[in-house]
Parts: sequence; C-alpha cells; structure tokens
Amino acid sequence: MAVEEIEGELTAFRNRMIAERRSPYTVKQYLFFARMFLEFTSKVPGECTPKDVESFKLFLATQKHYSKNSQYLAIKAVKHMYIELGLDVPKNLEAPRRSKKVPVYLSRGEVESLLKWCESDTVAYTVINTFLYSGMRVSELCSLKSEDIDFESGSIRITSGKGDKERIVLVPEEVVSILRNYAGWKISQNRISEYFFVSAKMGKYHPSTVEKMVRETARGSGIRRRVTPHTLRHTFATSILKNGGDIRFIQRMLGHSSIGTTEIYTHIDDETMREMYSRYRPRYGEEEREKSVLP
Repeated sequence: MAVEEIEGELTAFRNRMIAERRSPYTVKQYLFFARMFLEFTSKVPGECTPKDVESFKLFLATQKHYSKNSQYLAIKAVKHMYIELGLDVPKNLEAPRRSKKVPVYLSRGEVESLLKWCESDTVAYTVINTFLYSGMRVSELCSLKSEDIDFESGSIRITSGKGDKERIVLVPEEVVSILRNYAGWKISQNRISEYFFVSAKMGKYHPSTVEKMVRETARGSGIRRRVTPHTLRHTFATSILKNGGDIRFIQRMLGHSSIGTTEIYTHIDDETMREMYSRYRPRYGEEEREKSVLP
C-alpha cells in the first residue's frame, strides 16, 4: 500500500475522532496503533483478512513484546478505526482480556510521611493533597482552571475528563484551605493565569512535570517504591472503599464510564485481610477457657 493511501486512511480516521470530540491524547494514541497496523499489513483496512489480524496480534506479542494491556489498547484502536471508517470489523479483531491487577496504593503511614515531607513546599503540598482528596487524573489537574473551583462548596468541576466528560469532585474544608493558600501564594509570586496550577514559566503544568514532582517528593519522604499521580488516585479510591464508601460513589468521583473499571478497587489487600481476620476470626471455646480462669 502506498504511503499516500496510509496517510489518507489515517487522516479520515483522525478527522472522525476529532469530530466526536475525542481527547487529544486518545486521538494521538489511536492513530499510533492504527498506523502500526496499516504499515504491518501493507493493505487498506477493507482488504485485511482474519489471517492478517492474527499475524498482527502475534507481532504485538512476540516482536513488540507488548504486555496484555498494551495489546488490548492496540487492538481496541484498530477496531475503532474500522468502526469510524464504516467498515465491517473482522470477527477476530478482539482484544485479549486484560489481567485485573490489584491497584498500587499508599498506606496511611506512607501518606502521612509524604504530606509531612512536602508541607513546606506550597506547590507540591497543594498538588499532592488535591490528588489524595479528589482522585482526579494528572491531565485533569493540569487543565484545571481557577473558575472550576468553588471554594464555598468545596467542589471542583472537571471539564477535561477522559472522553470529554464533565463531572464534579469534592474536597474537604482542610483541602479548600490549602487551595486558598496556594491561590494567595500565586498572587504573591505574580503567577497570574487562567489555569489554577501555574508553572514558573506562567503556563499550565505538563503532566510529566507533575509526575516528576510527585515521584521526587515520594522519594524524599522515604517511600522506596515508585509513586505516581495514578498511585495517589488509587490511594484515594481505596481509602474511600476501606471507610465504607459505595462503589457507585467511587465510580462517579473517578469519572469511570463503566462500573467494571471501578471494580478493581473491590480487592482486599493482605494487610486489610489480616486486620479483618484478627477482628472477625472464629473463637471456638474461648468463652469456656475464660470462664475456667475466673476466680
């Protein structure tokens, strides 16, 4: 297939996604995998056979060494291309099941160490508290505008969520105070911008910059494992669940379109399992033994 044909198919695919208001990240990611598929098969999508699809799946697993998650995303992107171009989707163009890993999150002690360590750093302290108490994604935090925060009600409007879906997240009064303090600090530093979190260059933060901030703060606090904004998002959701929160509430706060995605938080980790077993384990004969030692 000629380069012009590949570019033509990709341009049509990109235009359809943009028309549907897909996020720039999704457009970029899906185009990457669609291009990989077209270049691998050297055919226009309408000419690809089930055998081509199987060869591509094998290519992803054995030559690209993609994880199940990456294979899932690649096949999902290619399938979406077929749908957007109005073509019949090959029957075997189905993504492999992704393994549901237990989310990595911080313990209560690690959270306390993290917050204590960065307390004197206005920016890091505000960013990390916002993640821990709202559960928002790093891209959402970077795109947050001052007008999206209602300091009176403690609510934050997310307008740049995944799939361009708006939602409201809540934060407690103590975090509202932290956000107010940061807003005052911005004014004192003359960091005036439409975005709430403003870099020294007077623009909104890039996700990689925030990721580095979280990673270095965690390392400084003594946490040995890798900590990302998504780790803090997992910590938020897991904490709510441990405190008796409803899975539907967690779904709404996190902005998941499917309850199935949120169900990864219904795990019980080893520490919680030990605590629960110690509290609720069978106590056969203990009442009789206690009676026998009474004077």
